[in-house]
Amino acid sequence: MRTSFLKGSFGVTAAAVLALANISWGQNTVYQENQWMEMQSHIGKFTGHAAAAKSDYRRYCVGCHGEIGDGNGENFPWLDPKPRDFTLGVFKCRSTPTGTLPTDEDLFNTIARGLVTSNMPQWNTFTNQQRADLVAYVKHFSARFQNEKPGEPIQIPPEPEITADRVKAGQEVFNRVQCWKCHGVEGRGNGPSAATLTDDQSRPILAYNSHDETTFKCGTSDVDLYKIFMTGLDGTPMPSWSDNIKPDEAWDLVFYLRSLQPMKSKEKEIARQLGLKPVNPNAPAAQPPAAQPPATQPPATQPPGSQP
Repeated sequence: MRTSFLKGSFGVTAAAVLALANISWGQNTVYQENQWMEMQSHIGKFTGHAAAAKSDYRRYCVGCHGEIGDGNGENFPWLDPKPRDFTLGVFKCRSTPTGTLPTDEDLFNTIARGLVTSNMPQWNTFTNQQRADLVAYVKHFSARFQNEKPGEPIQIPPEPEITADRVKAGQEVFNRVQCWKCHGVEGRGNGPSAATLTDDQSRPILAYNSHDETTFKCGTSDVDLYKIFMTGLDGTPMPSWSDNIKPDEAWDLVFYLRSLQPMKSKEKEIARQLGLKPVNPNAPAAQPPAAQPPATQPPATQPPGSQP
């Protein structure tokens, strides 16, 4: 009987501890909400306020991204790729260097544009003010935005003219930095490493298939693609190549990847005219031309009558 009493007492005590823990967690969350809900965003002439976006977030975003922005909304089990965990403060589409926070404008554009090959749709029905408010609301989930400033946007040189030399040079960059390992030799996302790829939370992730898609993960323009190469897609295996390729080479790579897409383009026509074949990773490296022996000079002739 005494044993039963002790077991019952232990159960009551454990329940009480759990209840207190839950109360404490709730108080901390309320405190954070009260403090971080003052978060703002600034996009052009628009100032966003996190508190103003609460109803829009609950109506349109909570099903995927969850009440506390951790990506664990009720739709989570059925989504692939999984929704972004805003609490980490890590975002794919940025104009800022890898590892840094995006600008408010980066988030503003992502909300309107959506993310191709994901369940994130285009929310271009929001007004600019609603989007600015939602940017502030997204930021309020992560402590990073409380303590860090966004990175400085990268400098993008003017886009050069598309030429045959540049398309061909882009293929050489594609081969040299081994883009084909993930994206495949035709850009189909089926390279030898594709099946092993995971995101920053160790979840399987697909390599992008530029062969079949007409838009890219973070936009549609050549500048958008250039930014992907030079900033990387944080949270994914796609790194920044800013330390490995020069700005001119990044533009060459843009032009070559355009030639792999399914729609008509100047780059695709140039590649056809050049007869470009998919890269061959097994081809032997080009060897420099053999050095030529120095030309021999004929012996000097002496004028008639001169002494040797």
